Amino acid sequence: MALPPEKASELKQIIRQQLTRMDVHGRIREVLAETIREELAPEHQQLSAEDLMKALRRRGIIDDVMKELTFVTDMNDQEMTSTAKPSTHFVDRQPPVLQKSDGSKMVDSTTMLSICDPVHMVLIKTDTFGETTLVASYFLEWRSVLGAENRVTNVAVELLGVGTESKVSVGVLNIKLEMYPQPNKTLSQEIVNTQLALERQKTAEKERLFLVYAKQWWREYLQIRPSHNTRLVKIFAQDENGINRPVCSYVRPLRAGRLLDTPRQAARFVNVLGYERAPVIGGGGGKQEQWCTLLAFLCRNKGDCEDHANLLCSLLLGYGLEAFVCVGTKAKGVPHTWVMTCGTDGTITFWESLTGHRYIHTPINPDDPPLVEQPKPMYPYRTVGCVFNHQKFLGNCQPSDAVEVCVFDLHDESKWKPMSGEAIKSVCSPGATTSLPPFPPLCASTIDAAVISNEIELQLRILVSEHRKDLGLTTVWDDQLSYLLSPALAAYELERATSISAGNEEFQDAIRRAVPDGHTFKGFPIHFVYRNARRAFSTCLRSPFCEEIICCRGDQVRLAVRVRVFTYPESACAVWIMFACKYRSVL
Repeated sequence: MALPPEKASELKQIIRQQLTRMDVHGRIREVLAETIREELAPEHQQLSAEDLMKALRRRGIIDDVMKELTFVTDMNDQEMTSTAKPSTHFVDRQPPVLQKSDGSKMVDSTTMLSICDPVHMVLIKTDTFGETTLVASYFLEWRSVLGAENRVTNVAVELLGVGTESKVSVGVLNIKLEMYPQPNKTLSQEIVNTQLALERQKTAEKERLFLVYAKQWWREYLQIRPSHNTRLVKIFAQDENGINRPVCSYVRPLRAGRLLDTPRQAARFVNVLGYERAPVIGGGGGKQEQWCTLLAFLCRNKGDCEDHANLLCSLLLGYGLEAFVCVGTKAKGVPHTWVMTCGTDGTITFWESLTGHRYIHTPINPDDPPLVEQPKPMYPYRTVGCVFNHQKFLGNCQPSDAVEVCVFDLHDESKWKPMSGEAIKSVCSPGATTSLPPFPPLCASTIDAAVISNEIELQLRILVSEHRKDLGLTTVWDDQLSYLLSPALAAYELERATSISAGNEEFQDAIRRAVPDGHTFKGFPIHFVYRNARRAFSTCLRSPFCEEIICCRGDQVRLAVRVRVFTYPESACAVWIMFACKYRSVL
C-alpha cells in the first residue's frame, strides 16, 4: 500500500529523529571501520551495501532501531487531509493538513454573530490573451449558517454585473456554508435574523445621518464662495456595484509585509498595475463613474486612476506617512486623482500613481512683484477640489483652486474646510457596518521571472525573423550582444523604482568593446506592464526608431533582443524589452 506524500514525509521525519537520538550514524561509522579493518583482506578494501547490512544485523543495530520506532494510526488525519482546489491565487505547493479541534479554543457563537464583515467574492473572466474582465462583485452575508441546522446551509445568490450593467444578472451561484468545528453553543435562526435586522436598521440610520451632515457641510461650503459649485469636491463615489459610498471608505492603512520594502517601491508596484478607464456606453465623451473596491482592483490587475490613487494612498499610510488622495483636474480640465504626502517639515510631495513620478510642490505667491522669480511647476495637475484619507476630508476653499497657487496647510480652516472626524468615523472606520470589509493582504507573485523572460524573448525572436523574412531580409542573432543589454534593463527598472540612476557607465563601456571599429550600434528600450509578446511587438513597430532597428539593412547586420521581467506582488510585473543592432557603416 502506497503512503500519501504527507504521510511519507512524516514517517521520514520520525525515522530521522530516531536515528539522531540513538546516534546510529556514529555506530555505523564504527562498524565500517571495524569491518574494513578486520573482515576484509588488505587487498580488497571495497565495502558493498550488502556487506554493510550484514554487519549491522550481526551487531543488532537494526533490531534496536526497529524496536524503538512505534507507529500510531490516526484515522482523523485521513479524514481531514484537504485536497488541492482552484483558488484566486495559485500556489505550487502541497495542500495544508487540517487538524481536528474540539472547538474549545474558538470564539462562541454570540461573538461570531457580532462579526459584521461579509465575505467578498469577485468573479473575473480571463480570455485567451490573458486580458481580464471584472464580471461580478458580491458581498456574502455568512452568518446565516450560525442558526442553520447542523451548522450547514445552502445559499443561492444572484450575481449582478458591474458598472453600467450593475442591474443585469450574470448568473446564480450556489454556495454551501458549513461551520467547522461546530461551536459548543447553538443559536436559533430567529436570533440570527433579529441581529441582522438590527444591524441593517443601524446602518441605514448611520448612512442617513451622514447624508444629512454631508448636505449641510456642502451648503456651508457653497456659502463661502458661490464659485465653489464648479470645484471637484467629491464626497461620495460609486463602487463597481453602483453603490454610493463615502470616498473615505476606499482608503485604509495597508501594510505590505515583506513584499514591498519602501514607499517608492510601493509606488512602482501601483504604477505597473494596468490602467483602464471604466467603459462608457454611448457617446458624449463622458467619464463613467466607477471606483473599484481593493479586492476587485487587485484581482483583475488593472483599473482607473482613482483605483491606483486609493491603493497608493493606503500603502503610504501603512508606511506611516501622512497621505491623502487629491481630487482635481489635469491638462484640458480632465478629472484626475493623485496622492499627496505632507512631511513633518511642511514639505508637500505629489505622487502620480499611474507613472510612479514624484513632484515637490512649492506654491506660487500671486501677490509677489513681477520681478520675483517664481517656481515653475513640473507636475501635470491644474486644479484641486478636495483631499481625503481614511480619517479626514477637506474641501479647498482658497480663492483659486489652481494647484500652483494652493497652500496645503490643512490645519488652516480658512484655506481647507474640514468634515467632522466623528461623522467620517461613523461610516468609514474598520468594523463599522457601513464600511467596506478589511482590505485583503497582498499576495506574493507566482511568476517565475527568468522563465517568462526567456519565453517572451524567444517569441520576439521568432516574430522579428518572420517580419524580416516578409521583407526579404535574412536575420542573424548576436547572443553575446543580447546578453550585454541586461545591465541596461536592470538600471532602467532601478531608476523607476528608486529614482536613482546607476550602471550606465559599465553598460556603455561593454557596448563599445562589443562593437568593432567602423560599425554602428543602435538600441531601443521600451517598457510594458503585460506579458503578451505579439501585442508588445506590434506596439514596438509603431515607433519609427524601433522599426528602423528591426528592419535594419546593411553590411554585417547583427540583431539582438533582451527581455527582463521584474515581478511585484499580486503577479504584477514590469516587462523591459530592448531591441538592438550593429552593422558596418558604408558611406
